[in-house]
Amino acid sequence: MAFDPFERMMAARYLRARRQEGFISVIAGFSLLGIALGVATLIIVMAVMNGFRQELFARILGLNGHLTIYGTTEPLGDFDRIATDVRTLPGVISATPLIEGQVMATANNVAGGALVRGVRPEDLRARTRIAENIKRGSLAEFDGEDAVAIGSGMARRLGLAIGDNLTLISPQGNITAFGTVPRLRAYKVVAIFEVGMYEYDSTFVYLPFAAAQLFFRMNGTASGVEVMIANPDRTWEARIAIAQALGSQLRVFDWQQANSGIVNAIQVERNVMFLILTLIIVVAAFNIISSMIMLVKDKTKDIAILRTMGATRGAIMRIFFMSGAAVGVIGTVCGFALGIAFTANIETIRQWLQSLTGTQLFSPEIYFLSQLPAKVDPREVVSVVLMALGLSLLATIYPSWRAARLDPVEALRYE
Repeated sequence: MAFDPFERMMAARYLRARRQEGFISVIAGFSLLGIALGVATLIIVMAVMNGFRQELFARILGLNGHLTIYGTTEPLGDFDRIATDVRTLPGVISATPLIEGQVMATANNVAGGALVRGVRPEDLRARTRIAENIKRGSLAEFDGEDAVAIGSGMARRLGLAIGDNLTLISPQGNITAFGTVPRLRAYKVVAIFEVGMYEYDSTFVYLPFAAAQLFFRMNGTASGVEVMIANPDRTWEARIAIAQALGSQLRVFDWQQANSGIVNAIQVERNVMFLILTLIIVVAAFNIISSMIMLVKDKTKDIAILRTMGATRGAIMRIFFMSGAAVGVIGTVCGFALGIAFTANIETIRQWLQSLTGTQLFSPEIYFLSQLPAKVDPREVVSVVLMALGLSLLATIYPSWRAARLDPVEALRYE
């Protein structure tokens, strides 16, 4: 669609409303503001949700493997060979044997459920999410048969400090002449970690691999092998490669399957928020339609005069199309700039609002985050901008078509 200078001049003139057309100008202004706020809000909210998603998954993946290999019915007896074979696959960062088991943890007459994870000391020290978040004690002493590392939530609940004893009770008891007696053992707390997720800080207990084998009576076996890969979002490729390398006698679960509830909840929340905030842009687009229809109604005489002077229907349609499209394009560009600028300075804005209101808007004690996370996804930003432009341009088609179909004879007859 080509626009000549005369059409552009007329479209710009209609955008500068005169005093008697002030109401139309107000509606167009609100339409522009609505589109700008809708685009900016979508960019900001999606960026914050991306930031929270990245932080949450980073914490989950910092403690759990991207994939875990299990035996079909029995524990893995050749776990070291499996780990060695998996490490040779492309894209695999590490493969570490693991022992898992549910226990009852008790201390100071307080008890609660816990998940024991038996790992080799060097493997635990290589987990940066744990090693960099040791609040008390040290992983240097995480070795031998009586050392244990626990989360800060469990330490608070059970009243434990470094050097205290934590008793673990296994549901698989010892069979004696007097019946089944629960198997229990006390371990010395050598490290307390805090990764910022309540579930992990309050339930995870780390034992040295050899100590966990002894406690769960898994001599020479392991529960599984945890695998870390370069791209956690492409676990299906790694699953295929592992199945081809090791055969089908093993089971492979990825982190998305293990955390399907959280992954699905976040995805649903993102989709619903996107849909709700899109309605702001849709309402603004309807405002463009109403303002353009009112503008066409007000310019009926002008349209008739232009037609009698030789302007074609296509020219009339292009004039009003440019007038309406300018509102959508300017609003989208302003919204894009506002959204990107707000997202880039969101932490500064939060600090300013906190100092202005004197309230804590984002408490680190509750969210375990020192600052408000925000991550702009260029693909989402492009989709938001294109959607806003598309809705704005579609909104101008019908009023422009009505202006082009106006009969100049009928229009001048009633003037």
